[in-house]
Amino acid sequence: MQQQPNSSLIVLIGLPGSGKSTWAAQFGMNCPEGRPGYRTVSTDQIRADLYGDAAIQGSWGQVWARVIDQLRQGAADIHRGDLTGVVYDATNVRRRDRRRFIQTVHALGYPTVAAVWFDFPLSCCLERNRARSRQVPEAVILKMHRQLVATQPSLSEGFEQIWRMGPARLP
Repeated sequence: MQQQPNSSLIVLIGLPGSGKSTWAAQFGMNCPEGRPGYRTVSTDQIRADLYGDAAIQGSWGQVWARVIDQLRQGAADIHRGDLTGVVYDATNVRRRDRRRFIQTVHALGYPTVAAVWFDFPLSCCLERNRARSRQVPEAVILKMHRQLVATQPSLSEGFEQIWRMGPARLP
């Protein structure tokens, strides 16, 4: 990635173990001094808050309601100048879900939506997942991988920009 994303909403896309949450935490800490930062809306954190453990999937309706509440609050804070933007930290592997999400956030008042796509090899994500204390079942990651390979992120979904993160590629 040659420059930092500059959008009111940044959608993270990638498999579990691809580095989305780590990137979000680092990105949030790298705002220039005197400039309002970015807030992260994380479905894992919402699950931990609701159910006491991020691994408990729980009711998607409850999780989604919290996502919308946090996004609505983020839009209000951006409008007041208290925040530069919001990072949405979830896997976002299905194109139809990403399109619906973009429509929803535009209605909430986010004028621009960018994506950061964590395009790391499946083997790397599986290895990182095995090293975690909270592991996602491999069958779930394999299904997500198939979905993401079939519907790679594109500007036609409504993103202003897409940054592709991945291992260094040799010429």
